[in-house]
Amino acid sequence: MSALHLRPYAASDEAVAIDLWHRTWQQAYPQIDFAARLQWWRERWLKDLVPKAQIVVAEQDGALVGFVTVDGEGYLDQLVVDPAHWGSDAARLLVDEAKRLSPSGVTLLVNKDNARAIRFYERNGFAHAGDDVNPTSGRPVLKMVWKA
Repeated sequence: MSALHLRPYAASDEAVAIDLWHRTWQQAYPQIDFAARLQWWRERWLKDLVPKAQIVVAEQDGALVGFVTVDGEGYLDQLVVDPAHWGSDAARLLVDEAKRLSPSGVTLLVNKDNARAIRFYERNGFAHAGDDVNPTSGRPVLKMVWKA
């Protein structure tokens, strides 16, 4: 396998990125039917993320294996890595890229029951900054912040 390569998102990545989002979230939360949310996600992706955030994708051997979205306020909305690459450098490289894109700070919300993700963010310099509720799902989330 070749090394991971980061590059800006292109419109031609849309279908693969949406499929990757679906597969990754389905793996993380098998009790939720993410297939039923695909149309909603596609609309959100095209309306809320693509026009408002910088999106960087990670590729390996020509295949998209992850992506991160960061808006102009430093909000990291999505960090998605193919489950086959969990534990690799992909997530760390993508979060480092988010920090580079928003050097004054990065904020995010992470599901409180996603201990794996919380540990990852803690290892990568994010601190707990309070509790919240996901406005879409109603699930309890943890606010996390990274400051340079």
